[in-house]
Amino acid sequence: MSQNTASQLIKYLTTKLCQQREYPKTICPSEVARKLSREELDVIGLREWREAMPHIRKVAWEMCKRGDVEVLQKGVVIDAATPDDVTGPIRVRAIQK
Repeated sequence: MSQNTASQLIKYLTTKLCQQREYPKTICPSEVARKLSREELDVIGLREWREAMPHIRKVAWEMCKRGDVEVLQKGVVIDAATPDDVTGPIRVRAIQK
C-alpha cells in the first residue's frame, strides 16, 4: 500500500469516526489506529496500531489545514504550523455545521 493509499484510509476512518460523534464531541487519534485491521496494518507495513500514530497525527493535521476537522489540546482548538509544534495528546473533531 502506498503512503497515499494509507493516508486515504486514515482520512476515511478519521472522517467516519468524527461523523459518529455529535459536535463538540471529539475522537482520540488512537481510535483511528485501533480501527485498522490486521490486514491493513500488514499492507501498510506495520506490526501494531501504535506504529501508525505518527502518520495519523500528520493526516489529522492535513485535514485540519484543509478545514475538514479541528485539532484540540486540553479542550482548546490549536493552530500550530505543524504537528511537530505540538507535544502531548491531541483530540480531533468534525467542524461545527
